Amino acid sequence: MASPNAPKSLHHLLHPTIFTPFYVKHIYFFQVKPNVIIEAGSFLGASATQMAKITLKLGLNTLIICLDDFWSWPLHPAIKMINGDTILLHQYMLNVDTANATKHIIFLPFYTTNGFDRLCTSGIYADLVEIKEAHDFHSVLRTGGALFGNDVDMDSVKRVVERFAKIHGFQVTIDEEHWILV
Repeated sequence: MASPNAPKSLHHLLHPTIFTPFYVKHIYFFQVKPNVIIEAGSFLGASATQMAKITLKLGLNTLIICLDDFWSWPLHPAIKMINGDTILLHQYMLNVDTANATKHIIFLPFYTTNGFDRLCTSGIYADLVEIKEAHDFHSVLRTGGALFGNDVDMDSVKRVVERFAKIHGFQVTIDEEHWILV
């Protein structure tokens, strides 16, 4: 099955079930009950589609906005290149479509800093923001919202999370490789 949005010349390069395993902790959703989630760094859409399934199970009608430039993974073995361009965005769109999550997930193909700026100037804020490793921390949170992510077992991520929490008065909770700031 190919993405209906992908050019026909790419159909043979797309995989119907390509995902990177990602485990999103349900506790964030019970605590926050988000109407809007912003995901900074989407790659293949695994965590976004998982978040859509979780929010639907909770009876929430959540919009998940995914920010990713969809260019940052040219060396990943599963992502093919055509004329120097990755087909990551097309694979991401196929994955979201295959997961039946197109009504709940939208993507903005921006670097996270530019995407956060665009969302803020448009008055779009989130109840829950997922930050992946190596992304800037900008507050696009509604009052009472939470930031969360993974890779806290990496020293660089842990330092940034702890510094951001201290500067902005958040409480840090660490559970294995995941972190949440409330």
